[in-house]
Amino acid sequence: MIKTVHVSHIGRVRSVNEDSAWIRNLDTGYILGIVADGMGGHLAGDTASRLAVETLVNDLGTLEPGLSHASLSAALSDAILHANEVIFRTASTDDKYHNMGTTVVAALLNDTEGVIGHIGDSRAYKIANKAVIQLTEDHTLVNELFKNGQISKEDVSHHPRRNVLTRALGTDAEVKVDLDTVKLEEGEVLLLCSDGLSNLVSNEQIIQVAGNLELALEDRADRLLQLALLAGGDDNITVALFELQKEGSVDTETGCES
Repeated sequence: MIKTVHVSHIGRVRSVNEDSAWIRNLDTGYILGIVADGMGGHLAGDTASRLAVETLVNDLGTLEPGLSHASLSAALSDAILHANEVIFRTASTDDKYHNMGTTVVAALLNDTEGVIGHIGDSRAYKIANKAVIQLTEDHTLVNELFKNGQISKEDVSHHPRRNVLTRALGTDAEVKVDLDTVKLEEGEVLLLCSDGLSNLVSNEQIIQVAGNLELALEDRADRLLQLALLAGGDDNITVALFELQKEGSVDTETGCES
């Protein structure tokens, strides 16, 4: 069985939590998790991330059971594109939401396999066999500079423009969704997070905490959040975890939303 949990924190600097998240076992048998990190100032970022989550939940909450992997991928992509339309239309018709947008990373699982869709720099990681694998690629200026050989890997985390996105949800009428496949084996963990975590918590720390199967999943999520806060907490922090546990394990939390 897959256990899920998520936590979110405003951080130590920001006055508003512009992250939104949702993770739950759907009535149709699928498991859906979403993390969105809004931007736009005032309440615009908060609105953009909330609209992204609400649209995905509404579109995917009534999926027909037993869909193929290809159909799941298409459904997730369509839902994210629909969210882009909703956010872009809202921003275009109301001045207070002008230029708002959000990142999104979402996982839609059917039993132990599924698909991840993302736009922006919110990430998905798989923690398995004392290793961490980043499943998503950041849509950021510094990542493009790194891929083109213009900066080193060490420069990425300290570059003054490291937060500049090359792709976001809702900022343009059209957007491309990146899709990746994920499969969990027993004891493996899937992590979705905003950059408030990934910018401050190292891969080694993620392995040590998320991969510690002796800790309850809720405690692992909270420890990751606390590590980001201890490292400065200069952004909103959101963590969502999925773990494939042994049959017979007790699921103490089926999901929550913010």
